[in-house]
Amino acid sequence: MAKLLLEIKDLVKSCGDRELFRIEHLSVYDGERIGLIGENGAGKSTLLAILAGEAEPDSGAVRRLAPAALIRQQGGAEAAEDPQCRALFQAPEQREGLSGGELTRRRIAAALSRHPQLLMADEPTTDLDEEGLRMLTRQLEAFRGALLLVSHDRAMLRRLCSRIWCLEEGGITDFPGGYDAFRAQQQRERDRAQFEYEQYQGEQKRLRQAAQRMAERASAVRKAPARMGNSEARLHTREWTDSVLQISHAKRTIQNRMEQMEVKEKPRSLPEIRMQLGVDSPVRARTALSVTCDGLWAAGTRLLETTGFTLPAGSRTALTGPNGCGKTTLLSVLTGRPSPETAFSGKVRFNPAARPGWFDQHHRRTLREEATVLENVMAESVKPESLARTVLACLGFAREDVFKPVAVLSGGERAKTALARLLLMDCNLLILDEPTNHLDLYAMEALEELLCGYGGTLLFVSHDAAFTEKVATRSVRFEAGRLVTFEGTAGERRQAEQTADAAREREIAVTGLEIRMAELAARMASPRKGDSPEQLKEAYFRLAAELQELKRG
Repeated sequence: MAKLLLEIKDLVKSCGDRELFRIEHLSVYDGERIGLIGENGAGKSTLLAILAGEAEPDSGAVRRLAPAALIRQQGGAEAAEDPQCRALFQAPEQREGLSGGELTRRRIAAALSRHPQLLMADEPTTDLDEEGLRMLTRQLEAFRGALLLVSHDRAMLRRLCSRIWCLEEGGITDFPGGYDAFRAQQQRERDRAQFEYEQYQGEQKRLRQAAQRMAERASAVRKAPARMGNSEARLHTREWTDSVLQISHAKRTIQNRMEQMEVKEKPRSLPEIRMQLGVDSPVRARTALSVTCDGLWAAGTRLLETTGFTLPAGSRTALTGPNGCGKTTLLSVLTGRPSPETAFSGKVRFNPAARPGWFDQHHRRTLREEATVLENVMAESVKPESLARTVLACLGFAREDVFKPVAVLSGGERAKTALARLLLMDCNLLILDEPTNHLDLYAMEALEELLCGYGGTLLFVSHDAAFTEKVATRSVRFEAGRLVTFEGTAGERRQAEQTADAAREREIAVTGLEIRMAELAARMASPRKGDSPEQLKEAYFRLAAELQELKRG
């Protein structure tokens, strides 16, 4: 039997007057791969901090029976003690100006260098480039202990996790299966709950109508007229009384049935997105933005040489490249907000009809802490409040949540507030720097739908492969100090790269066969001692057949 590594009993944690969660019992055994999911603000990061011993619950107990380590979602990290871990993740030395991906690499290397038996990871893919993500995935697959993972990366959850903890409405659902199986089960439960609610509502309506008919029948039963004789009046009164009693009994039966029915609450669900933003006044020219770059530097390091790119109006472009290549630095130049350490030589030309809006990874610049979510979103909105509430609901804000002050929001809730604010502004060109960071899975899927229906022009940086695959119609990639544009989706780019790789491999194979055939031809012309002309000829024609087949393929 697997060894017990961690046990939770009667764990309670509140934030102000709100109870975040109440968990009766959970356990983690050696070798388990658990994905912890839930909406922003549900308490996932708080729970991990408590399980790692970095925060205290209000009540309850956590038993850690093995060495544990936590990969934090944000902040700095101590240097990794294990030089192999540092080298593996290319974790840089601590210095000013580290990119988000470089900080994430430091946090991963520091946690893994402790060689824990229980590894807890809070959004470990934040800001990681493709190479870093592949390395992290391989290391987590090879990890020999137990893994408790919070991640918005659906591909990673699918690949790694065989058990799901869903933190929702203060409790945890423990599902013994993978992410896709959990979502399918969740959808079946929601469909069943919706069906039961509709049946309940229908029966309530039918019973109310029946009770109303009984009341109308009772009022329609007439008493005996005054001119009626005594014997006739007594008979009529007895009939009237019997009718009233029967109707009253039937009405009470209906009311009792209504009271005894099991109440079915309306299931909580996010509204379907029935809107298209950014279509009021799109850029109608061919190009929304063009950039000519003679050089880009950060802290004295040259990031780009002579290069450039354009944004066709109405396009959705992903800006990609490895950690530290300069994606955020370039975006800051485009928005006119470069850091003092940034130097740029070149020209940035926005179409006169373009009205750009900017989403920063750090929301302090755009959100007022003391104002509510709705007040922040409506501050520069050109849309009515009803649409603003719909956008917020799509991103996971319930009715009363829109009145929370920003100061009490989680990182993911702040990100969603900033995104909603931007989407409702009078912008037709959005520049988004890591909009998916800190978003829960449900909000990310909703944002995908919103951006896929966006009527303006979009340029974004995101290290979430599934998000980029869904949203981007083209890409601009940092490659060896230049910007390389690909007209097509991420899937089409991968296919093109695979085709190019296959062509290169075929070219190398063709060259190898031709060299070997040339060597055989030389030996056939001047045989060496011990050579068999027949064997040389046979080998030559065999290689010729292989070459012909390779060229055909």
